[in-house]
Amino acid sequence: MGTTQLETVPEPKYWHLKTVLSEALESEFSVGEILPNERDLAARFGVARATLRQALEQLELEGRLQRRRGVGTTVAPPRVGVAVGTEQHAWPGAGNDVWQAVDCAVAAPPAAVAGALETGREEAVYTVRRSRVSHGQPVAAELLYIPAASVPELSAIDAPSGPARARAVLRELQRLELEGQESAVELGSARADDAKELDRLPGAPVLVVTTRFLAGGRTAALSVATYRADTCRLTFGDSGGVEIHQDPERRAS
Repeated sequence: MGTTQLETVPEPKYWHLKTVLSEALESEFSVGEILPNERDLAARFGVARATLRQALEQLELEGRLQRRRGVGTTVAPPRVGVAVGTEQHAWPGAGNDVWQAVDCAVAAPPAAVAGALETGREEAVYTVRRSRVSHGQPVAAELLYIPAASVPELSAIDAPSGPARARAVLRELQRLELEGQESAVELGSARADDAKELDRLPGAPVLVVTTRFLAGGRTAALSVATYRADTCRLTFGDSGGVEIHQDPERRAS
């Protein structure tokens, strides 16, 4: 990296620094390489460490950098294209579902979820936890909320505990006729439990995909899926599979 002091610019200093750092990542660093510590970087560019952190945080948000526990800040690989929607609607767990069932609990959901499901605030629902892995790394964690009314024939015998219980709930859900589904995507921050599962720090940027599954004129299930914003590019349509997208403007060498 160069040692030229940053000149006065009309844009915020951290934003200009982000551009300088981005160019350095492309010309001087390879994917997975660890960056110098914040003290050295701040000294080289003649900026305060607070300004440097802002630039690094922005690059992390854009998927150019990764902050890893016990390692430091590294150059991120190209984002993984993850298909999250197709024109063919299907229940979770059906067909070629790429999610893996982890566990299932029965408890009252958060107030916002209860409102979406139109259940009583104290009414317990099945909460299925699932995970998604791509190219050997965790890319998403999901909480799937299913009211008891959607799986009326489910019994404790069919679903004793753990992944088996989760799979039994999903099988029972598929008895309903799926009328459609609606999805929304928004930027969020990783909660402690999701951060641990996704190998991220709490508060790290994530993409949250909320999906309503409709049956019988009501919301029969609600999925809240949290994707790593630093490694995922969400794709929609019938392309299926997962692809690696190489963006020429984001290539590290």
